[in-house]
Amino acid sequence: MVTIVTAYVALHLAITAGLDLRACDRFRGAPARAAAFTAAVDRYAEGEVSARAEIRAGNAWFERNAPSGESRSVVSSVTGDAEKGRISLGRARVAGLAAEVEQDQAGLDRRLNSSSATALWWAVPAVLLLVPALWLRRRRRAGAAEIVAVVSQFVPRRPWWWRPMFVVAGAAGYGLFAGGAIAATTAQRQGYKLPPVDFVLLLVGGLAALGVGVLLLRYTRPRSARGAAQALLADGRKPVLYLRSFADDDTAAQVDDSAAYVSLHSREEQLAGALGAVGPVITVGRPGEPLPQLGAARFYLPLDDWQPTVLRLMELSQLIVLRLGLGDGLWWEVQQARATQPARKLVLLAPGGQPEVAERLDQHLPTPSRLNEVAGGDPWTSAVITFAPDWTPQVHPVGPAPRAKTPRGALVRRAARAVKAALVSTIMLSPVHHVARAMKAALASVGVRKRTMAWRATLATQTSLWKGVVVVTALALLSWLAFRALQLFGLR
Repeated sequence: MVTIVTAYVALHLAITAGLDLRACDRFRGAPARAAAFTAAVDRYAEGEVSARAEIRAGNAWFERNAPSGESRSVVSSVTGDAEKGRISLGRARVAGLAAEVEQDQAGLDRRLNSSSATALWWAVPAVLLLVPALWLRRRRRAGAAEIVAVVSQFVPRRPWWWRPMFVVAGAAGYGLFAGGAIAATTAQRQGYKLPPVDFVLLLVGGLAALGVGVLLLRYTRPRSARGAAQALLADGRKPVLYLRSFADDDTAAQVDDSAAYVSLHSREEQLAGALGAVGPVITVGRPGEPLPQLGAARFYLPLDDWQPTVLRLMELSQLIVLRLGLGDGLWWEVQQARATQPARKLVLLAPGGQPEVAERLDQHLPTPSRLNEVAGGDPWTSAVITFAPDWTPQVHPVGPAPRAKTPRGALVRRAARAVKAALVSTIMLSPVHHVARAMKAALASVGVRKRTMAWRATLATQTSLWKGVVVVTALALLSWLAFRALQLFGLR
């Protein structure tokens, strides 16, 4: 990102330097033009009427080629005096034109030198940053090569144009979504300051753009989702292997929103956002699904020979997050993880209200988990379980954070209430936020400290809005750069 920003600034400054060079070249003939203009004014003052056309032509040349400095102003004023018959006043003004032209030329030269030096100062770090950026990209891809080779065998093949086409269409959806949300929110909060017609147009237009953006994103996002191999290559870290029963996918696809917030992001997307603090999240896709569910990056294993690949991925992953259920395949995975992997690598997500899950879990552990006594009633995730080196379970219940004590002092209390109100008004704490908090505490108990997990889960609910803002900003910056480039090549 730093390399991209630096390169953009360097390119913009280079175009600015080019425009300054063109301005200098166009104004290079100004002394001769000034002399001809002065001579035309003198002849017109002596009664030569035909010199009036030369005065107008000189004024047009200075308007096209002179900077917004004194020489252009003097020529324009003298031309106006000639048109109004005040030729003696114009003749007095034109006497200093040569000196004004010289000053403007010196100013253009100084500006060219300054813009060229600034462009060079930015171009050098842009080039220097490009080398380590490419080296890091190559190193990142090399580090992920082994697991990518495993996963790539099970990623569906698509035409080369498939994902780029839907990425572009999705970018339009993100822009409409963000623009519509901002317009509708502005109309809601500031509408009383606007004329009724402007308020209605802003509100209706914002809601329409928001609706079109939502429909477009719902269509394009599954089609532009990265596969597991692409996600691993883009990140480079060892992955988080997410294992679950396919029967849980419907619950994981649930979107938590409210009347005040429009969210497009499912619980699994929020969970993947939280686990992204550790590494890229990959999982086995449901066999036969036409499009991947959003969240963890998918790969697809054959139904009759999936165990060896899962075992290999357990070895190559830095964390195994397994959602408990009733399927026999899940308990085989629990058994294999316990038999082949270090205890700190395994994290279990336990549903609530299923005592049979707790009973079956205790059959695989050296000591009882007492899960039913600690876990809540959330049927999706009520507790997070990690393990000590001897496989002693550590159960962390999922729930809202305990209420913090109100600071003493009237001023401090007011400040605390203001901060809390600001946070509540700008974010929505979904159920996954509490799961992420429990995971953060659970991982900290085994020595893995990731302080941003809860907020990553929360910010994942607003990813579409922020992506839209980024898309609109990027388009504006690129449009401005293109406009400046057209000016440089004389096309505008």
